[in-house]
Amino acid sequence: MYYVNQEQIGVRLQAIPAISEALRTLADGWQGTLIEGLAQERALHLAAETITDVGSFLIDGFIMRDASSYEDIIEITGEEGVFPRHLQETFIELVKLRRPLVQDYFTWDREQLHPMTKELSEQLLVYKEAVESYIERELI
Repeated sequence: MYYVNQEQIGVRLQAIPAISEALRTLADGWQGTLIEGLAQERALHLAAETITDVGSFLIDGFIMRDASSYEDIIEITGEEGVFPRHLQETFIELVKLRRPLVQDYFTWDREQLHPMTKELSEQLLVYKEAVESYIERELI
């Protein structure tokens, strides 16, 4: 019997629509202002944290192989069919942004729209639905 912390996964998944909307709004109206740059950094950071947090809960709850890195969390959950396989590379690219966003923030180019900002908006919503479906399917 699995113990999957559905409450904590749910809390994190509930944040995805707001993160998605922020990314979409930023991409659609990008002017390159400081406030936009800071908002973009935070939205990308939240997207990375959300996906890795959810992935960690799934790995622990469904007793998947241990992850050794953020990228590994994405690879494991992708291989287990948690989300559509074609999103795996995008999510790996996203978690690779975590270090620059968290540790090298002083060198982040806040005037430029990051290419992931446009594409992640819809992909995060797909991820949310896929995780919810996966949990429902696996816990029957």
